[in-house]
Amino acid sequence: MKKRIIRYSEAFKREVVAALESGDVSGIPQAKERFGITGSTTVQRWLFKYGKNHLIPKVVRVEKPNEKRREEELLQENERLKKALADSHMEAVLYRSWFEVTCEKFGVEDIESFKKKLEKKL
Repeated sequence: MKKRIIRYSEAFKREVVAALESGDVSGIPQAKERFGITGSTTVQRWLFKYGKNHLIPKVVRVEKPNEKRREEELLQENERLKKALADSHMEAVLYRSWFEVTCEKFGVEDIESFKKKLEKKL
């Protein structure tokens, strides 16, 4: 199945942009619905080309030079902590397995009660 390509006239594009700028339409999703526009970024491109760019939502982030470095440090620390947590989980599995093998070797049948006895002594 071939994708259907729709071409809009210059007058139509300018009409959509004018409706957005005048406030007749409250936003891009409403303009798409009202005028039957299917493209996901079509209206945004028209606003860049024909309209005032202040209508397109923007995020401006201003940061100090040391903030970017701090963000990188936090990301590295997060990775280091994830690895440390994984290592500790592996170590815990290893010690549980070692404990079970040792109990089996020395003939301890009820491992849970043996653990409780050890906890009381500690």
